[in-house]
Amino acid sequence: MSDTPAAEPPESVRELSGDARDALESLVSLLASERDAPSAVREPAQAWRVHVADSLAGVELPELASAKAIADVGAGAGLPGLVLAATLSEARVDLIESVGRKCEFMRRAVDRMQLANARVICERAETWAAGDGREAYDAVTARAVGRLATIAELASPLLREGGVVVAWKGRRDEGEEAELARAAPRLAIEPDEARWVGPYAGSRHRHLHLMRKVGPTPADLPRRPGVAKKRPFGR
Repeated sequence: MSDTPAAEPPESVRELSGDARDALESLVSLLASERDAPSAVREPAQAWRVHVADSLAGVELPELASAKAIADVGAGAGLPGLVLAATLSEARVDLIESVGRKCEFMRRAVDRMQLANARVICERAETWAAGDGREAYDAVTARAVGRLATIAELASPLLREGGVVVAWKGRRDEGEEAELARAAPRLAIEPDEARWVGPYAGSRHRHLHLMRKVGPTPADLPRRPGVAKKRPFGR
């Protein structure tokens, strides 16, 4: 199938370097043209807003923009990880995803985008964190993955002490944030801020939640795959 021409990118993309912009145009084209792309958003103009501009909001956080090793947990279609890899050329970005067809799409995207600084880790985050991924990252990102307490638990064993978690969420939820606060001491994670970054198509109340790793990884982390989502601490 031939590629679908990409629509005009938003201003936040037009301000990027030529290589980054070209890589992101390749991603949007791939999302539009691949029948098996793991995204419901296929129309290029919408993909620029829903996926690319939304992912780029994370670069507004200095802690993420300066990270040298980033893990994108539950990467799915590679968002925000592929966008971060395209724009943060000095960072290594690992795209962690357990579903094989999503991993294959991301591998094709890495190749099409010519990203030398991105790789796909086709494993559960908990499995990777128990091995080579343990305390290997300066930052962990998560978009459309789950509750804040679950994201914090998955991120903690991946992060070096002093590292950060950035979670893409919609409207703020007092109950969910209280759950995170109760869970945080068991995870060596401390909530820092919830920053409103404006409306994007598909998320009218987009917030980025920033959390920090404030101690060594607790000995009981990671728990078995799936437990963090089924039985999050703090509930």
